[in-house]
Amino acid sequence: MRSFVDVQELISSQITDKCGQQQDFSGCDLRGIELKELNLSGAKFRGADLSCANLSGSILNGADLSEANLAQANLSNADLSYANLCESYLWRSQCSNSNFWGASLCGTDFTEADLSYAKLIEASLIEAKLIRANLQGASLCGAILLEADLTEANLNGADLTWTNLTQANLLNANLWETKIIYSKLRDTIMPEGTIYKPNIIIIN
Repeated sequence: MRSFVDVQELISSQITDKCGQQQDFSGCDLRGIELKELNLSGAKFRGADLSCANLSGSILNGADLSEANLAQANLSNADLSYANLCESYLWRSQCSNSNFWGASLCGTDFTEADLSYAKLIEASLIEAKLIRANLQGASLCGAILLEADLTEANLNGADLTWTNLTQANLLNANLWETKIIYSKLRDTIMPEGTIYKPNIIIIN
């Protein structure tokens, strides 16, 4: 495993390189590293430790962050469109206003993460953990949440139009003013009590 200093030197020498796809930091120890507002398109961070790292405002579209540790990392306002974060760990990460459009998030752990106003449009969140996650105002249009765990998640004002929630767990989730239109809700565990202005049309 490369040391923090070695990786920092690599980033310093490569970060201005337009060929972002050649940046490979897989398996590196990058705990607490400063990568704010950088172009990391196509970079490889598979299995890397990025816990508490600052990636806010960075461009990570198409990047490979699968199986990476991003616990308490700052990804706010970052562009992660079409990135691969399958099986990655984002416990209590800051992802507000981030763009996950079309991203692969299968099995990703977003427990207690802040995803407020994030764009998760057409993202694949199969078996993802969103327990107590803050998804206030987030857009999940067309997202696949098959068997996802949204227990106690805050979906206040979120847009779940055309979302696949088959077998998803929404127990005790906050669906206040949530848009659930033309969505699949087959065998979905819904919150206890009533839903304010649900406007739900189930497509089986």
